[in-house]
Amino acid sequence: MKTIKLIIHGRVQGVGYRRWFEQNAQNFALVGYVKNLENGDVEAVIQGPEADLQAMIKLSYIGPLRANVEGIAQEVLSDAESFTHFKMLR
Repeated sequence: MKTIKLIIHGRVQGVGYRRWFEQNAQNFALVGYVKNLENGDVEAVIQGPEADLQAMIKLSYIGPLRANVEGIAQEVLSDAESFTHFKMLR
């Protein structure tokens, strides 16, 4: 199990990005969370097998129809908590 923290930059709030991310993360059977940040970015922590994490990251650059992802910062978390499911936070 690997854990990666993503900070998604661009037009990602008010366009359904968190719901879209949650649905796709669940499709890959990933666990973790996604939430809006005060600066307009979206933060996600995803945990799962490497191949599924990379597929989710690749998909995250596309996002839902009205989103415009300008970039994604990635950080591997070596001491992350163990998640049991995926949730969308407010």
